[in-house]
Amino acid sequence: MSKQIKQLEMDALKDTFKDIRDLVVLSVTGVDCQADNKLRLSLRKKNIRLQVVKNSLARRVFDDIGIQLGQDSPYWAGSTVMAWGANSVAELSRTIDAEVQDLVKKNPKLKDRVQFKGAVAEGQPITFQQAKAMPTRAEALGTIISMILGPASQIASQLVGPASQVASQIEKKTKEEAAPAAS
Repeated sequence: MSKQIKQLEMDALKDTFKDIRDLVVLSVTGVDCQADNKLRLSLRKKNIRLQVVKNSLARRVFDDIGIQLGQDSPYWAGSTVMAWGANSVAELSRTIDAEVQDLVKKNPKLKDRVQFKGAVAEGQPITFQQAKAMPTRAEALGTIISMILGPASQIASQLVGPASQVASQIEKKTKEEAAPAAS
């Protein structure tokens, strides 16, 4: 392959991955074209893209755009497929894992054909299991809001509690005073 063609391919990879900080790296070997097409179509419906990359070129491009995976990283062993496109690396990992499990249920011969090499979260390499365990953006926001609202509701109840007791005593006293006057 000539230097010009390699440079064109690297430029195309840079354009594709320049703004992407969350990826799942996997290896898909021995999967027939029908299964591969089904996987890609089901993921595309969920706005997730897959791209097979040449390891040596992708390694250079990732170094240039600031994703440091290392030259001898297991991410670059064997065939490499990059997946990206969900709102978070957790959502991406869970979706891909579910789709692969569904594919394996339909065709048990594909059980060991799709292997997860790892993931990249905000430009840092992590394991695939860590990526699946991470909270999605919505889950993280929900946790933060519940952490804020918990103590706030306690403070509000402590402020309202004594005031409501005083108000009930005043109301009770006014009813008692009004009852003899009516008789």
